[in-house]
Amino acid sequence: MRLKPISFSANMIFTGLLLLLLSACNSDQTQKTSPTFSITFPKEKGEQFDGRLLLLLSNNDKNEPRFQIVDGPKTQLAFGIDVENWRAGETKVFDASVFGYPIASLADVPAGEYYVQAFLHKYETFNRADGHTVKLPMDRGEGQQWNRAPGNLYNKPVKISYDPKKRNRISIVIDQEIEPIVPPKDTKYVKHIQIKSELLSKFWGRDFYLGAHVLLPEGFDEHPNAKYPLAIFHGHFPYDFGGWRTEPADTAEPCVYSERFQLDCYNRIQQEEAYNFYKMWTGPNFPRVLAIEIQHANPYYDDSYAVNSENLGPYGDAITYELIPYIEQQFRGIGEGWARFMYGGSTGGWEVLAGQVFYPDEYNGCYSACPDPIDFRAYTTVNIYEDKNAYFLDSDFKKTPRPGNRNYLGHVSTLLQDMNHRELVLGTKTRSGQQFDVWEAVFSPVGSDGYPKPIWDKVTGNIDTTVAAYWRENYDLSYIMNRDWATLGPKLKGKIHIYCGDMDNYYLNNAVYLTEEMLEATNPYYDGEVDYGDRAEHCWNGDHTQPNAISRLRYHQMFITKWAAQVKNRAPQGADLKSWRY
Repeated sequence: MRLKPISFSANMIFTGLLLLLLSACNSDQTQKTSPTFSITFPKEKGEQFDGRLLLLLSNNDKNEPRFQIVDGPKTQLAFGIDVENWRAGETKVFDASVFGYPIASLADVPAGEYYVQAFLHKYETFNRADGHTVKLPMDRGEGQQWNRAPGNLYNKPVKISYDPKKRNRISIVIDQEIEPIVPPKDTKYVKHIQIKSELLSKFWGRDFYLGAHVLLPEGFDEHPNAKYPLAIFHGHFPYDFGGWRTEPADTAEPCVYSERFQLDCYNRIQQEEAYNFYKMWTGPNFPRVLAIEIQHANPYYDDSYAVNSENLGPYGDAITYELIPYIEQQFRGIGEGWARFMYGGSTGGWEVLAGQVFYPDEYNGCYSACPDPIDFRAYTTVNIYEDKNAYFLDSDFKKTPRPGNRNYLGHVSTLLQDMNHRELVLGTKTRSGQQFDVWEAVFSPVGSDGYPKPIWDKVTGNIDTTVAAYWRENYDLSYIMNRDWATLGPKLKGKIHIYCGDMDNYYLNNAVYLTEEMLEATNPYYDGEVDYGDRAEHCWNGDHTQPNAISRLRYHQMFITKWAAQVKNRAPQGADLKSWRY
């Protein structure tokens, strides 16, 4: 069949131009008539600030809007702009041109009643040793949580009527300030330490510190000549030593329902599990070790991923060669690589495997649960080496979005694009303090502006292949192990243990499959363990007898006892395997 050529008359061309003109006029009209928000702060809060200024809208009063910006379907609305040298009394304006999440423009926000809140996440200036000057949010004891960071400014939510078709200005004064956080106190068993890191201070151009919560073994004071192995739990920022409680669960405390696990009174379950760990720790026959949780929050995230990074600095060396020897010296650790091991889940799962790979002689075993992507061919749902776009499947004609989060049945609650657009609203230049941004901050080279070079365009999702190549050579753990197995293999034999649910919410099991395939083909054989939980979500950790809701609360008792039973197979001749088992 042959199609007839279309003939364009002058009238048709004129009509087309008129429609384009009307469309442009309507867009301009929306820009002019849409409501605007004017934000100021009073002089008593300070002279001037740098930071990320957020405008937050919520259609409910269940909580303040700042606590309702999430990845899932229950999220409320956020819009953001960068501010530099913002002075007291100076007005900052939000209009329809400001990028938002999950709705891109204020012009498209449905008419209705909203609770509105403005929020300033403050930045500080860092003059780094690499010659770059950057502005970033310093952690202030909260673990890089923008909506809880002490010193940040906000206003109490105000209820408004909003109509995107009406032209009016809504004024907001951010006159509230988040209070400082009181640090935890030492107890008989838990000690809190902090040291200045010379390595990190040199990199950042100011004093930088590392901290840790140290859980002392039962009988520590009664056995002054005993020396102990070191159990290192890696994970997100710990305010205090997690999963530890010296008293039974408080049954008078109101029950809190866990939506994630669909369990009522989950707060009491957590308390009871923590108390059970205390009883096990202080009871007979439990291995007597020093257990630590590390505090290494930084300007990009609530922890550093425990490796050296162009953007974060030499955290791997600082933890391994400054912090850990200090702890062992202060609390009678054995102080040798065979007597140290690591365990953790999610972020911690990636960290313990990375630590074992990058410092194979300094640690004698890692137990990695639900690790963040350990093979970038499965960077969640993206193959950064072959895919062209992170947000959509490669296609000539069809635009299929990639999923970002699912449940154990595979039902998707958010898309990869949505997760990244939320981060972009919370902070440009990889400064959101959220998951994809910290991966980028840790894994990427420094860009020309001093900030991490993006793995993909945050708006469009287009992948930068040069950055992907850098990631592969420096942080793709599966690739690095395979590449360097001739030298790494003998040092890693028996030390690698990986666990993941086969329905991990963030598709992290896909990278584990690829890593397992590589490990099973190693020569010499890795002689470790990779295990999967059937229909188990994030963060399954190898316990086939308990659901995630319970097993996630038992990391210490699970992995300390497991390592103590296995270490005899990897300890050097003459190693002390008995004195710390009194």
